[in-house]
Amino acid sequence: MEFFQAIRGAAELSTGRVQYTVLDGKGGYFQNVRRLLEFSEERIVLAGKKGTITVEGKSLSLGKCFLGDVSVNGEITRVERGE
Repeated sequence: MEFFQAIRGAAELSTGRVQYTVLDGKGGYFQNVRRLLEFSEERIVLAGKKGTITVEGKSLSLGKCFLGDVSVNGEITRVERGE
């Protein structure tokens, strides 16, 4: 239930940028994703309408993906925005 409470507090998607919520040691939830650009257990790169998000960590995997929403499982150590 903690996961869904964190998602509920995420920002609106009107900007076209990928919005995200990261949970301590439990993965994260990413919204407004258009494409998956790169995928490995250490690095995932997601593209939105305006820019990219690079997720780095350990034992990363993709969870549910639906209508621009993506869950990332594993230990996320860093999230960085790109153009």
